[in-house]
Amino acid sequence: MIRSFIGLAAMVAMVGCAHTSASTIPGTKVEDTESNREIVRTVERYRLAVERKDVGALVAMASRNYWEDSGTPSGADDYGYDRLREVLLGQFQRADSIRYSMKYMGISHDHGRAKVDVLIDASYSVQTARGLERFDMRDQNQLVLENDGQRWLFVSGM
Repeated sequence: MIRSFIGLAAMVAMVGCAHTSASTIPGTKVEDTESNREIVRTVERYRLAVERKDVGALVAMASRNYWEDSGTPSGADDYGYDRLREVLLGQFQRADSIRYSMKYMGISHDHGRAKVDVLIDASYSVQTARGLERFDMRDQNQLVLENDGQRWLFVSGM
Protein backbone atom coordinates (compact mmCIF):
# COMPACT_ATOMS: atom_id res chain seq x y z
CA MET A 1 0.00 0.00 0.00
CA ILE A 2 2.75 2.45 0.95
CA ARG A 3 4.74 1.42 -2.15
CA SER A 4 1.68 2.19 -4.35
CA PHE A 5 1.23 5.56 -2.68
CA ILE A 6 4.90 6.46 -3.17
CA GLY A 7 4.72 5.39 -6.83
CA LEU A 8 1.55 7.43 -7.36
CA ALA A 9 3.07 10.47 -5.62
CA ALA A 10 6.20 10.23 -7.79
CA MET A 11 4.09 10.00 -10.94
CA VAL A 12 1.98 13.03 -9.92
CA ALA A 13 5.15 15.01 -9.21
CA MET A 14 6.61 14.14 -12.64
CA VAL A 15 3.40 15.11 -14.44
CA GLY A 16 3.17 18.30 -12.42
CA CYS A 17 6.69 19.28 -13.44
CA ALA A 18 6.21 18.38 -17.09
CA HIS A 19 5.81 21.36 -19.37
CA THR A 20 6.53 22.18 -22.96
CA SER A 21 9.59 24.30 -23.48
CA ALA A 22 8.41 25.58 -26.86
CA SER A 23 5.56 28.04 -27.15
CA THR A 24 3.26 28.18 -30.13
CA ILE A 25 2.43 30.99 -32.52
CA PRO A 26 -0.74 32.61 -31.10
CA GLY A 27 -3.90 31.14 -32.59
CA THR A 28 -2.08 28.08 -33.98
CA LYS A 29 -0.68 24.74 -32.93
CA VAL A 30 2.64 25.63 -34.58
CA GLU A 31 5.91 25.95 -32.68
CA ASP A 32 6.91 29.60 -32.40
CA THR A 33 10.15 29.96 -34.38
CA GLU A 34 11.19 32.73 -36.76
CA SER A 35 11.07 30.30 -39.70
CA ASN A 36 7.56 29.13 -38.79
CA ARG A 37 6.38 32.72 -38.37
CA GLU A 38 7.71 33.53 -41.84
CA ILE A 39 5.90 30.51 -43.31
CA VAL A 40 2.61 31.41 -41.57
CA ARG A 41 2.93 35.00 -42.89
CA THR A 42 3.40 33.60 -46.41
CA VAL A 43 0.38 31.31 -46.10
CA GLU A 44 -1.70 34.19 -44.70
CA ARG A 45 -0.79 36.29 -47.77
CA TYR A 46 -1.96 33.33 -49.89
CA ARG A 47 -5.21 33.05 -47.89
CA LEU A 48 -5.99 36.74 -48.36
CA ALA A 49 -5.17 36.56 -52.09
CA VAL A 50 -7.69 33.70 -52.41
CA GLU A 51 -10.38 35.84 -50.75
CA ARG A 52 -9.56 38.72 -53.14
CA LYS A 53 -9.40 36.32 -56.13
CA ASP A 54 -5.98 37.84 -56.90
CA VAL A 55 -4.64 35.41 -59.49
CA GLY A 56 -1.52 37.51 -60.16
CA ALA A 57 -0.51 37.47 -56.49
CA LEU A 58 -1.16 33.73 -56.23
CA VAL A 59 0.94 32.90 -59.30
CA ALA A 60 3.72 35.13 -57.92
CA MET A 61 3.68 32.99 -54.73
CA ALA A 62 4.14 29.75 -56.69
CA SER A 63 7.45 28.05 -57.37
CA ARG A 64 8.37 27.19 -60.95
CA ASN A 65 8.40 23.64 -59.52
CA TYR A 66 4.69 23.87 -58.64
CA TRP A 67 2.77 20.66 -59.27
CA GLU A 68 -0.79 19.75 -58.32
CA ASP A 69 -2.15 16.23 -58.53
CA SER A 70 -5.63 17.33 -57.36
CA GLY A 71 -5.75 14.38 -54.96
CA THR A 72 -7.31 12.05 -57.51
CA PRO A 73 -5.99 8.76 -58.90
CA SER A 74 -6.39 9.98 -62.49
CA GLY A 75 -3.62 12.10 -63.94
CA ALA A 76 -6.07 13.89 -66.22
CA ASP A 77 -6.59 16.75 -63.76
CA ASP A 78 -2.93 17.19 -62.76
CA TYR A 79 -1.22 20.46 -63.66
CA GLY A 80 1.98 22.39 -63.08
CA TYR A 81 3.14 25.98 -62.87
CA ASP A 82 2.45 26.60 -66.57
CA ARG A 83 -1.30 25.92 -66.13
CA LEU A 84 -1.70 27.41 -62.65
CA ARG A 85 -2.95 30.83 -63.86
CA GLU A 86 -5.51 29.19 -66.16
CA VAL A 87 -6.79 26.88 -63.40
CA LEU A 88 -7.09 29.72 -60.88
CA LEU A 89 -8.91 31.95 -63.36
CA GLY A 90 -11.34 29.12 -64.04
CA GLN A 91 -11.96 28.49 -60.34
CA PHE A 92 -12.51 32.17 -59.56
CA GLN A 93 -14.57 32.99 -62.64
CA ARG A 94 -17.91 32.04 -61.08
CA ALA A 95 -17.09 32.33 -57.36
CA ASP A 96 -18.03 35.39 -55.34
CA SER A 97 -18.02 36.40 -51.68
CA ILE A 98 -15.17 34.05 -50.83
CA ARG A 99 -14.40 33.53 -47.14
CA TYR A 100 -11.31 31.37 -46.64
CA SER A 101 -9.94 30.65 -43.18
CA MET A 102 -7.31 28.23 -41.97
CA LYS A 103 -6.35 26.66 -38.70
CA TYR A 104 -2.64 25.87 -38.58
CA MET A 105 -2.08 22.39 -37.16
CA GLY A 106 1.65 21.95 -37.71
CA ILE A 107 4.69 22.72 -39.80
CA SER A 108 7.53 20.34 -40.56
CA HIS A 109 10.81 21.24 -42.29
CA ASP A 110 13.11 19.14 -44.43
CA HIS A 111 16.00 20.45 -46.58
CA GLY A 112 14.54 23.85 -47.53
CA ARG A 113 10.98 22.54 -47.83
CA ALA A 114 8.14 22.99 -45.40
CA LYS A 115 4.89 21.05 -45.08
CA VAL A 116 2.07 23.04 -43.52
CA ASP A 117 -0.89 21.06 -42.22
CA VAL A 118 -4.07 23.14 -42.18
CA LEU A 119 -7.77 22.74 -41.59
CA ILE A 120 -9.70 24.85 -44.08
CA ASP A 121 -13.10 26.38 -43.45
CA ALA A 122 -14.38 28.24 -46.49
CA SER A 123 -17.55 29.48 -48.08
CA TYR A 124 -18.34 31.10 -51.41
CA SER A 125 -21.28 31.99 -53.65
CA VAL A 126 -21.83 30.84 -57.22
CA GLN A 127 -24.40 32.08 -59.71
CA THR A 128 -26.41 29.05 -60.91
CA ALA A 129 -29.56 28.56 -62.98
CA ARG A 130 -31.48 28.72 -59.68
CA GLY A 131 -29.82 32.00 -58.68
CA LEU A 132 -27.01 32.79 -56.29
CA GLU A 133 -26.12 29.72 -54.19
CA ARG A 134 -23.87 29.60 -51.15
CA PHE A 135 -21.48 26.69 -50.64
CA ASP A 136 -19.51 25.70 -47.55
CA MET A 137 -16.32 23.65 -47.57
CA ARG A 138 -14.33 22.10 -44.77
CA ASP A 139 -11.19 20.20 -45.60
CA GLN A 140 -7.79 19.12 -44.38
CA ASN A 141 -4.90 20.08 -46.62
CA GLN A 142 -1.15 20.04 -46.70
CA LEU A 143 0.58 22.98 -48.32
CA VAL A 144 4.14 22.36 -49.47
CA LEU A 145 6.54 25.28 -49.78
CA GLU A 146 10.19 25.62 -50.69
CA ASN A 147 12.62 28.35 -49.79
CA ASP A 148 14.45 29.80 -52.78
CA GLY A 149 16.96 31.53 -50.51
CA GLN A 150 14.92 34.73 -50.29
CA ARG A 151 11.32 33.68 -49.68
CA TRP A 152 8.94 30.78 -49.31
CA LEU A 153 7.14 29.67 -52.51
CA PHE A 154 4.31 27.16 -52.92
CA VAL A 155 5.23 23.82 -54.51
CA SER A 156 1.75 22.26 -54.09
CA GLY A 157 -1.55 22.64 -52.28
CA MET A 158 -2.79 26.02 -53.53
